Amino acid sequence: MTTQSAEKNRLDGDNLPEGFRLPLSATEDADEFFVNIGPQHPSTHGVLRIVVRLSGETVVEAVPHLGYIHRGIEKMAENQTYIQNIHLTDRLDYLSAFFNNLCFCMVVEKAMGIGVPERGEYLRVMVCELQRIQSHLLWWGVMGMDLGGFTPFLYGFREREMITDIFEEMCGARLTMNFFRPGGSCFDAPDTFIPRIKKFITVLHKTIDEYNTLLSGNVIFLSRTEGVGVLSRKDALGYGCSGAVLRASGVSYDVRKNDTYSLYDQFDFDVPTSTQGDSLARYTLKMEEMMQSLRILEQAVERFPDGPYRSQPKAVYKLPQGSYYSQVETPRGLLGIYIVSDGGTKPYRVKYRSPNFSNLSALNHAAKGLKLADLVTIMSSMDFVIPDMDK
Repeated sequence: MTTQSAEKNRLDGDNLPEGFRLPLSATEDADEFFVNIGPQHPSTHGVLRIVVRLSGETVVEAVPHLGYIHRGIEKMAENQTYIQNIHLTDRLDYLSAFFNNLCFCMVVEKAMGIGVPERGEYLRVMVCELQRIQSHLLWWGVMGMDLGGFTPFLYGFREREMITDIFEEMCGARLTMNFFRPGGSCFDAPDTFIPRIKKFITVLHKTIDEYNTLLSGNVIFLSRTEGVGVLSRKDALGYGCSGAVLRASGVSYDVRKNDTYSLYDQFDFDVPTSTQGDSLARYTLKMEEMMQSLRILEQAVERFPDGPYRSQPKAVYKLPQGSYYSQVETPRGLLGIYIVSDGGTKPYRVKYRSPNFSNLSALNHAAKGLKLADLVTIMSSMDFVIPDMDK
């Protein structure tokens, strides 16, 4: 074929056979189009809809649309007593049910001046740190699956089941647990509580190396996460991020350290931080957070005291007229609960400050200009639980 005929038959934007299109990356002005990611069924990864504006496979804009699992929990709270409201908190971030219970109880305790026995405080710390690990194990398995590897999901559930069994024996539930009460908890720890925790600590110390071998050092995983979805310190603060999303951007803030509650000031543990701000940094911090939770558990099981697990419960809880606030550090960040009381047996107003909602606001900024597959990586590294956003 001569040079002239080759030039004549060259496929470009002005000389295409009918019905043929070049890849969008080959044209200067690629047409933009929209793709709906979600909403999925509630039993899957989450009922979240992201409307993504794409140019080829490049994300131009990613706009979250919420409300597909909205249940009006904040409005329902106005018609429930304070004790009845505790069970509603289970349905926010269902992977952090104990943290939600605890935060609501802390507001009531602060308003009414209710103390908690030392054994009750130890129970709170140990149960919450177990659930932090339980939540992170599910996140780790799901992130591996989101990026194309199904095996991590099976590995993560293996150790996670040990914690779930502890919770089931303790309070009778495996997911939406309802355990804490103002002044302590509704039950004491069973006799098997400490031995089972000690066994779990031993097992996880060994298997965390398997997790790192399987996923953390995988060359494909590293290429999919390193430098992807970067949030600067300024942006993370500006969007109101918390948890690993904030700490991965260089801000060392953890409610357990910076606004300590319960007995956390009596335990020796570190708050991992990074300055990279990318998906790999968020992943690495969560893996380290599991090890720090193990440190807290190791100290707690050696010092677990005897005595009462709850102060004297009241027949009716009436908060003095006024407004009250409390916050805790959940596996996904800062959960705050604000209550306005008119002095009755039911709150006049309840407002939940969920970590997932604030972290989600940074998604578009982190994903803009990257590929569609990178959006999946960023969402997984941010560890969203959708009902906590919708409420």
